[in-house]
Amino acid sequence: MSLKAKSAAELLAALPDGRKAEIIDDELVLMSPTGDEPNYAAGEIFVSLRQQARATGVGRAVGDNAGCLVALPHRGSFSPDAPYYLGPSGGMNLFPRAPVFAVEVRSEGDYGPAAERDRAAKRADYVAAGTLVVWDVDLLGDAIVRVYRAGAPTAPTLYRRGELAEAKPALPGWRMPVDDLFLP
Repeated sequence: MSLKAKSAAELLAALPDGRKAEIIDDELVLMSPTGDEPNYAAGEIFVSLRQQARATGVGRAVGDNAGCLVALPHRGSFSPDAPYYLGPSGGMNLFPRAPVFAVEVRSEGDYGPAAERDRAAKRADYVAAGTLVVWDVDLLGDAIVRVYRAGAPTAPTLYRRGELAEAKPALPGWRMPVDDLFLP
């Protein structure tokens, strides 16, 4: 579906309920629903981020399926699994800019060489749009949380079970137990 006829915001807002999409290379790219364990992890991150927002009174945690508009040459939006947003309200519309912190939880199809290239390109897009920190959450790997920062976008900090993952400089002082990402 080409975006030539409508704006990115109009197309994303017109998606049927429950559909998730991003605008990449002037196309509306629908995203598959996620599974039980990745959804649980994203939900736990959202709850922890919401507690941070309430405690500090700064920014807000955003649940899955929210759209953030950006103006990059080949990308018009993001739909992270658990973003943290600072900036003006979109009101009833999409968030008008990229989140300061974005979480991408891997689903079943997010593995292999092509997926790794896509994930690296998306992280580069996040940084170009102003996101300070991106988490790549891999529930199947040894390094569960890879924290990529705008200042070192190809050198992640790795967190494993039993450790506390963080999101500095986007959220100084916020930390989350990696163990909380897994079903009890």
